[in-house]
Amino acid sequence: MIKFIKKHWNNILFVGVIFFVLNTSTKEWLIKTLAFSPSVSSKEIVLRDYNWRLDGINTENIEFSDLKNKVIFVNFWATWCAPCRAEMPDIQMLVNKYKDKVAFVFVTQESEKEVVDFMKKYNYDLPVYHSVTSIPKELNTTNSIPNTYVINKKGKIVIHETGAVNWDSDTFFELMEALLKE
Repeated sequence: MIKFIKKHWNNILFVGVIFFVLNTSTKEWLIKTLAFSPSVSSKEIVLRDYNWRLDGINTENIEFSDLKNKVIFVNFWATWCAPCRAEMPDIQMLVNKYKDKVAFVFVTQESEKEVVDFMKKYNYDLPVYHSVTSIPKELNTTNSIPNTYVINKKGKIVIHETGAVNWDSDTFFELMEALLKE
């Protein structure tokens, strides 16, 4: 047996690496482990158009304009997206911590059933919407997901991140507290 392992070590290692990479939960763990904290945008981008209607999948329908003058966390995501799933536990923690202070808007193109099943399976309580009207152009900058924006009370996009992010960081919490005090 030892001779076999020594002789085929490269093949065994290769198969192990392939299994590791293809395993969904391993991919999510690796993405989460390598994710950085969000960084504040150096660009001066201010949301000009709040005319955006969203139909709630697991929550009430909203007019984005009703969120004006609030801190807003907007996340475009999908249940099949490994980087989206990797950051979901941190995002759920944010919702739990700031749900009465921050407007959270999670936007997907998936069916109600897919979203509801996903939320139940992982015990998430995130307000998920379908976009009914055009997304404001300042929030429609990429087709990549996850794609997340944090908007201050004055409409300035203070964070724009594409890809999985480590939202569970002291730096981000400090930023959120500062935004809420503005």
